[in-house]
Amino acid sequence: MEWHVFDILSMVGTVAFAVSGAVVAMEEEYDVLGVFVLGLVTAFGGGIVRNLLIGVPVTTLWSQKPLLTAAIIAIAVVFVLPVAWIRHWRRSETFFDAIGLSAFAVQGALYATQQSHALPAVVVAAMLTGIGGGMIRDLLAGRKPLVLREEIYAVWAMAAGLVIGLGWADSTGEYLMLFTAVVACRMLSAHYKWRLPRRSLRHAFAESVHAVRPVPGGEGNRKQTESEGADPS
Repeated sequence: MEWHVFDILSMVGTVAFAVSGAVVAMEEEYDVLGVFVLGLVTAFGGGIVRNLLIGVPVTTLWSQKPLLTAAIIAIAVVFVLPVAWIRHWRRSETFFDAIGLSAFAVQGALYATQQSHALPAVVVAAMLTGIGGGMIRDLLAGRKPLVLREEIYAVWAMAAGLVIGLGWADSTGEYLMLFTAVVACRMLSAHYKWRLPRRSLRHAFAESVHAVRPVPGGEGNRKQTESEGADPS
């Protein structure tokens, strides 16, 4: 397989994720160190978690010098960019995020298959590589992970892992087709706001709390008021 194609895609995805983390850090008013930490965690957090899962040494991160350099430069640039430029980048964020998700999901699945892992491990490796960095970013920023709450996101990474794990794609051309399909699905889900079924208990629990809460001016409060107003003699 010719890896140079996915090296380019990984570079684009790494830069996109690094900038995403840096922008979130600035939205939360982190200092410059926090901006760099959150940007790097977003770009490489998913790959680190994947390596821990499938038994690849975490130290392989330090062999990715071009990606690390690109991420650091991207974070430094976005930190000094005018706000208007950052807003312009945010308009294209979904597209670059989709590229990163797809490229990392495919590479995560390939890493797992090279380690001869079973299909479930391949699917999980693809998912964690694609969404792990974003989840860690949101947790460090004190936010609920958006990748599990907004439009369909993690499912596309899992689908890429499933296709590779089942052997339905095993050549450069087929990997590129899979990559393109994942990008397209992610963009469509973002455009049409596709969501997985959800069941919220917040409203039901809120109603139950209100049902047992004493009503102001009720019988209990009236008795208490009468007792407090009674003559101590």
